[in-house]
Amino acid sequence: MIVMKFGGSSVANAERMNHVASIITSYAEKKPLVVLSAMGDTTDHLLEAAELAQKTGVVDISGVEKLHRDTAKELKIDIPAVDELFEELISLLTGISMLKELTKRTRDYLVSFGERLSVRMMSAFLNSIGTKSKFYDAWDAGFISDSQFMSAELLDEVWTKIPNAFKDYTSGKQQEIPIVTGFIAKDKAGNITTLGRGGSDLTATMLGATLRVDEIQTWKDVNGILTTDPRIVEDAKTVPIVTYEEAAELAFFGSQVLHPRSMMPCRKTGTPVRVKNSYNIESPGSLIVERHGSLPPPVRAITAVKGVSVIDICSTRMLGASGFMAHIFNQFLKHDISVDVVATSEVSVSSTVKTDKDLSPLCADLSNVADVEVHHEKAIITIICDVHRSSEILSTCFTALNNVGINVQMISQGASKVNISMMCQEEESKRVITVLHKAFWG
Repeated sequence: MIVMKFGGSSVANAERMNHVASIITSYAEKKPLVVLSAMGDTTDHLLEAAELAQKTGVVDISGVEKLHRDTAKELKIDIPAVDELFEELISLLTGISMLKELTKRTRDYLVSFGERLSVRMMSAFLNSIGTKSKFYDAWDAGFISDSQFMSAELLDEVWTKIPNAFKDYTSGKQQEIPIVTGFIAKDKAGNITTLGRGGSDLTATMLGATLRVDEIQTWKDVNGILTTDPRIVEDAKTVPIVTYEEAAELAFFGSQVLHPRSMMPCRKTGTPVRVKNSYNIESPGSLIVERHGSLPPPVRAITAVKGVSVIDICSTRMLGASGFMAHIFNQFLKHDISVDVVATSEVSVSSTVKTDKDLSPLCADLSNVADVEVHHEKAIITIICDVHRSSEILSTCFTALNNVGINVQMISQGASKVNISMMCQEEESKRVITVLHKAFWG
């Protein structure tokens, strides 16, 4: 048994839905459970409709309706279940237009229509081409959450509720392939919630973990996890295997893999995740596992985060004083600013932040105990690697960069066993990545 997750771009129109349906059908013997996101830009259209209703009182679902009706017509399917959802959506928007407000709870209810429409469309099309399927709204599949609207967390009960919801399918009594909404759930009061960042991936990994499937597949438009951004290095390679920890670091430092939060269920059960290319079905993709089975190459991938600021904090007055670091980071907490990378010495701290907030109030507070300088337009270059081989890796990095006259400005390693981060000017980031990629992969 496997779980197959497809994002919104994979089911954006009739052509893409037809293609995804062919992929699902080709894996029918593996007993798939399918997780879908909303079609294309449906979520944006829903939010635009809500804003229009709230501000002007006009109820207009033409953007959402046209995409789904045109797709249904092109796929030659009739979907009464979609018509019912349109009626429900109009009622919701009418309420928004009358109350002139859009609460977090109502917003979650609103955006849920995208995934709910998507699974009904796919299930109807699969049935029309002879592949038996059955759509599930997440709450019918055992997904129950807390009431933190827009960023809900799944409750521990899902570990028993999900297997119970699919017991007929796992036992062989049910032949229809389940098509499940990603991203959404319900709280105990019956309110629809959304699972926040990485929500659809979390749906897929939770399904896979609770049902102890053989593999969770997340389908994208590239051949798995790549050694770097192919827009920077055209011949970026596919990374065959990475660990959960390495994948989490890649996601944190800018690579579009799986959100670290979504990997928690599969890490708990050791369920492997495979990143596949929906445009290249034959490619094996990249496998994410708990640990490497054999010694991998020293570097797995290189990624970058742009738009970073470096805050240099130096204070000889605090030399040897207890609580200096605590005081520094309490100021970041006070101003709700997250730190990404830190490098420290006895009297100085350099930290990186990526935020749209004005840093002046933070710097003013820090200036009470230290000299503070802020440097903007930086980039963090992160090397996902085996830090136990850092001497070898850094030697290769510094030799390659020195040969082209590039000096890195800050290095951090040690907190993570799988990454080395360095700072450079934002305008140099593409060149740094190109040079380092050539040094490690030729």
